[in-house]
Amino acid sequence: MKTVSVRGVEFGNGRPKICIPVVAPDHFGILEQGRRIARKKGVCADLCEWRIDWFDGVWNRESLKKTGMSLRQVLDGMPLLVTFRTKQEGGNQPCDSQKYLALLGEICADGYADLVDVELFTAGEQAKALAELAAENGVKTVFSSHDFQKTPPRAEILSRLEKMEQQGADICKIAVMPQSASDVLELLAATEERARVSDAPLITMSMGKLGAVSRVCGELVGSCLTFGTLESASAPGQLPADKLAEMLGLLGMSGV
Repeated sequence: MKTVSVRGVEFGNGRPKICIPVVAPDHFGILEQGRRIARKKGVCADLCEWRIDWFDGVWNRESLKKTGMSLRQVLDGMPLLVTFRTKQEGGNQPCDSQKYLALLGEICADGYADLVDVELFTAGEQAKALAELAAENGVKTVFSSHDFQKTPPRAEILSRLEKMEQQGADICKIAVMPQSASDVLELLAATEERARVSDAPLITMSMGKLGAVSRVCGELVGSCLTFGTLESASAPGQLPADKLAEMLGLLGMSGV
């Protein structure tokens, strides 16, 4: 498996990296959350995810860029993943494919994102072109798929991760909701199987309290990143970042 390096953070090598989300609705709240995350750099935070579907100014390009650039500064060199999570994949507001693609294109061009989340199904046939556009602008892509209702069969999980890589993803992500312990094991088994052949680093998780174990055992099965919280969670089952860092340290196989 190839690794992906962003601002000195290497994905796909060593312990899973910890990403902390920013979910405030306004400019000043976003920057305050960003400052708190930056203070945890090297302790329990490796990168920040800005969930712009929570931002009141998301559809104003000038406001989005201004806040993005300001967040970039307060993060003090920490990588920034920019995500618009659509309503259909568990986000804060609906967005059709055409509007979504235009928004991600602007994000890639405007210079504040190190990585951008690309929903596989929302991007549709334009996913590969979007990956190419991001690469032209020096932005890494995290292709993603989320199922907040169930855990698809292992074959479907593997198929989605393979398709993401085929479409040009730098990193491939899938998050699913378990209904039983066997669902959690199915997600972990699919991750381990795909990690053996994938060239792209993987991010996988089983959500909710039942799936919490998947957020700490990524190094065992081949998941390179996990999400923790300082305050507000961006998805069910996220653990406090400081506790997450402690558990990753205790369970870590590489010590990195």
